[in-house]
Amino acid sequence: MSAFAGSNSLSMSVAWKVGEFSSDRFHRTKVLYSKPRVAAKHVDSNVSKMTSPGPLVFVIDDDESVRKGLRRLLRSADFESEVFKRAADFLACPPHAGPTCVIVDVQMPGLNGLQFQEALIQRRREEQLVFITGHGNIPMCAQVMKAGAVDFLPKPFKPKELLKCVERALARSTEQRRRAAEQSEARRLLDLLTPREFEVMQLVITGMLNKQIGGELGMAEKTVKVHRGRVMQKLSVTSVAQLVRLVQKAGVVAIRTSTAAKAH
Repeated sequence: MSAFAGSNSLSMSVAWKVGEFSSDRFHRTKVLYSKPRVAAKHVDSNVSKMTSPGPLVFVIDDDESVRKGLRRLLRSADFESEVFKRAADFLACPPHAGPTCVIVDVQMPGLNGLQFQEALIQRRREEQLVFITGHGNIPMCAQVMKAGAVDFLPKPFKPKELLKCVERALARSTEQRRRAAEQSEARRLLDLLTPREFEVMQLVITGMLNKQIGGELGMAEKTVKVHRGRVMQKLSVTSVAQLVRLVQKAGVVAIRTSTAAKAH
């Protein structure tokens, strides 16, 4: 059966720990004066832009005619693509490093589309999915969309409709990777701080004054000023507002203390 309908057709805590979660998850732990090093590598932005892989669309369908038809359609719209007969074959390959869209059939032998989506979630992979099916229903559509799919198209569908879904999927994937890169860079900068500087930084972003920070950490106000200055210099920020934005990008949640609460 053809898939096409026609030619139109996330007291004080001063430490952090990075967890292997999605890009907006960043866990902290209440360990006083301890900040584990976060593995991060700084890459020159110009080099990164030059070597960043382009968008790629994958097609997973057990029907050869559908695979061929979708590949021709994607080629006509200037999308680079790769096709797979089975979801297991796709999962056996390393993830594409650039923006990614996966067009996947729901009903397939072996691992079906729903199981494939669950496998990606369990492996913490973030490919953007567009489901196509000739046997869909409302509960199934609701399930895959709630799990993060871009769209759910019943067969037959119009080519233009699918291409619009692919464009949305690649746009979402591109934005997702941009946020992940910003988070990685923010965490790299925060990892430059000493444990004491990190403690001061966490209290600065709560809006506390130097004298109040000194009281919380048991140090002289002059010492707080020194640490605060080093924090701003290492992080290349010039205001508390900029510091807060950087910390938010890294996924660090501002701590609350009794002194900080009284400051507001």
